[in-house]
Amino acid sequence: MNTSPASRQPAAPAPLPPVRFAYDRVTWREIGYLLLNLPVSIIGFVYVVTVVTVGLGLSVTVIGLPLLAYGLAGCRLLGRVERSRARDLLGVRIDEPRPLKRGTFGFLPWLWASLKDPVAWRHALYYGIRLPWGILTFTLTLVSLFVLWPVLPFLARGLTMVDRAMVRGLLQPSDELERRIEELESDRGVVVDTAAADLRRIERDLHDGAQARLVALAMDLGLAKEKLLEDPEAAAKMVGEAHGEVKVALQELRDLARGIHPAILTDRGLDAALSSVASRCTVPVAVTVDLPARPAEAIEGIAYFTVSELLQNVSKHSRARHASVDVWRADDRLMVQVRDDGRGGADVSGGTGLAGLGERLRSVDGLFVVSSPEAGPTVVTAELPWRDREFRKAGVRR
Repeated sequence: MNTSPASRQPAAPAPLPPVRFAYDRVTWREIGYLLLNLPVSIIGFVYVVTVVTVGLGLSVTVIGLPLLAYGLAGCRLLGRVERSRARDLLGVRIDEPRPLKRGTFGFLPWLWASLKDPVAWRHALYYGIRLPWGILTFTLTLVSLFVLWPVLPFLARGLTMVDRAMVRGLLQPSDELERRIEELESDRGVVVDTAAADLRRIERDLHDGAQARLVALAMDLGLAKEKLLEDPEAAAKMVGEAHGEVKVALQELRDLARGIHPAILTDRGLDAALSSVASRCTVPVAVTVDLPARPAEAIEGIAYFTVSELLQNVSKHSRARHASVDVWRADDRLMVQVRDDGRGGADVSGGTGLAGLGERLRSVDGLFVVSSPEAGPTVVTAELPWRDREFRKAGVRR
């Protein structure tokens, strides 16, 4: 078989792969991070040791503790720089810790808050232990660039994994702790606002209700005294009207005292107190209280006022035919559930009284859940922490 000369020519060689560096971009960033470890560690170590030793050494003087407080603030700044370096070179995304709130009550509260700042002390610890590690990583990386360069990518990855763990462990804010601190600060504000609102409500009720009625009563009795000799019949009529006003004023004072803290709750507990509240509701209410013992007074009071507010809403807005209140204990929680067969549509996010109830319960680590679809039924569940009641008798706690 004949073959043409063209068929006997050798095939063209395959094209060579494009020229590229042996190390990729991530590896070079890790190498750069490791080489920067030494100067950064030296700067941080010298700063932390100087600030802590000088501040503690001068703590017996006036300037020692303020100097230490400002030094700890500088540790926070160094931590921010280190987080930025880890983010740019290692790709480690770390949230910034919450800023230290400077108290508005003077220098001493700020000084105390700065000295016990856990974030600043963690940053100081980070730079305090970084110097030996910075020397080790810098030396290994520099030597490997000239001697062990074939294995340098693997070595750099292993060393930077330790760096990532150190950054996350000491420079990352504690999410749970920070969240808990923010919740406690928010709850404290809610408690203060609620207490102030209650005081304003009590003052308003006294001023507009019982106080005004008693002032009018005093004026009527003064007029009756003047007419006692001139017109005994008119004076007797005015005294009779004043007697009626006294009864109304007493009822208003009794209602106000019940709104502050009802005596029946103190004397007989939740079962009797909630039954009393249910009897004043315009809707028939079935009350079931199944508690092995009485909870702490504060928890018992919050549970009572929660049910009282919810039953008022049932009377005013629900158009229900029947409602129920169930109270029981589940492990270390006090459970309260109010149910009605009304029209539904209750919404916590609408800025109504339900939102205030939810804030009040959250201020004591409670939960508040509303299920109220259109056309009903409405089920409101409140969950409070169970705290045992403390009994004191004759100066002895038992």
